[in-house]
Amino acid sequence: MANYTYLVDDLIAATENDGSEFLSYIPKMVNRAEERLTRDLDDYGLVTYTSVAVSSGNNNITLPSGTRIVKNFNIVSDGTRINLVQRTDEYIRDYWPVSASTGTPEYYARRNNTTVLIAPTPSSTVNGEVVHVSRPVTLASATPTNYFSDYCYDALFNASMVEAMVFMKNFELVALFEQRYMQAVQTLQNQARRTRRDDMETPASPAGADNPVIMGST
Repeated sequence: MANYTYLVDDLIAATENDGSEFLSYIPKMVNRAEERLTRDLDDYGLVTYTSVAVSSGNNNITLPSGTRIVKNFNIVSDGTRINLVQRTDEYIRDYWPVSASTGTPEYYARRNNTTVLIAPTPSSTVNGEVVHVSRPVTLASATPTNYFSDYCYDALFNASMVEAMVFMKNFELVALFEQRYMQAVQTLQNQARRTRRDDMETPASPAGADNPVIMGST
């Protein structure tokens, strides 16, 4: 199984470069590669479920640190789980203009990169859960494995090699490893697509169609 040391050794062998400047730059290469993979993949391996406090009288909820995408926000009220419906922040403010008024939350919207608005403002404190996409813990000697090293190694390696070639000013090979990276990402995206499909059903969004009358509509 690949880990951080394996990746570092792989980069040294592939570039035939074990110079001190190159070695000291490897963490930055890997960091950029991981950032790129986080943006390019739409994979359940990047999904995290985090409990959050939804306090009475407060319609601003702080997202878990590192949240990139909110897939779902739900609360448990009187023993019933309620999936809040995503809307825009403008919709929330129009729908519930007096935030001091309270009720049972039905909607949420991104306010900025770290908070969401909910409406109605909760009348009692309830448990909440944010289902979000976040970057995995960064690979390093102290954290030798993560989702990318375990399940996306080809893409991780080639993205790191793109950065290595840029560092070494070998721009001809930048294009080669960029192509290899894109090929690896395409296979991962196909894998993610297949994860969302049941072979016993017509390919469509598992959330259901906008128009259920038309077969396969999304």
